[in-house]
Amino acid sequence: MKLFQYTFGYANVRLDEIATISRGGNFQKKDFAKSGHQCIHYGQLYTHFGIYTDTCIAFISDEVYKKSKKALPGDIVMAVTSENVEDVCSCTAWLGDEIIAVSGHTAIIHHHQNAKYLSYYFHSSAFFSQKIKRAHGTKVIEVTPKSLLDIVISIPSIEKQGEIVSKLDKLYSLCSSIIVGLPAEIEARQKQYAYYRDKLLDFKPLDKRAE
Repeated sequence: MKLFQYTFGYANVRLDEIATISRGGNFQKKDFAKSGHQCIHYGQLYTHFGIYTDTCIAFISDEVYKKSKKALPGDIVMAVTSENVEDVCSCTAWLGDEIIAVSGHTAIIHHHQNAKYLSYYFHSSAFFSQKIKRAHGTKVIEVTPKSLLDIVISIPSIEKQGEIVSKLDKLYSLCSSIIVGLPAEIEARQKQYAYYRDKLLDFKPLDKRAE
């Protein structure tokens, strides 16, 4: 892979060449506590978390934590079931210092890449076009963790990943900071962010006419 990165600037690889995937599990919402160990429930990936986070909004007891599946700092936590295709595979990069518990209906992606880079990719149109081919179900849509293993992703060097993340962070922050404003302005900003995110992740020249 490093030879391709040196020659072309990036390498197209299967996810299982750079990561391993395990399932979350062993706690539910009824297990939430007022304090204790931090945890992520799959439903929160649709409603609360974005590209990355270093804090959780829920806790579980020591007893429940011990039997739960865990995510390490830098892991990607992804919801693999949803009521619709758009939301399935919603994910966040866990950037906190603690090892956290992760609920069922999730995939925990362990890797040695830039966590934000992978999370941005999993929010891109390039990933969306691949996940819909793996989604199945009617009332409940699922993408099994095993089916994610042959997802193809463009991986530049760690240094280049950092450069791309720095640019996307600025765009993401700008887009996320718009709390109020004209609907047309908000929509335009979101489209601009999505456009540059996808272009930065597919390594094709930017179309200046879209600026």
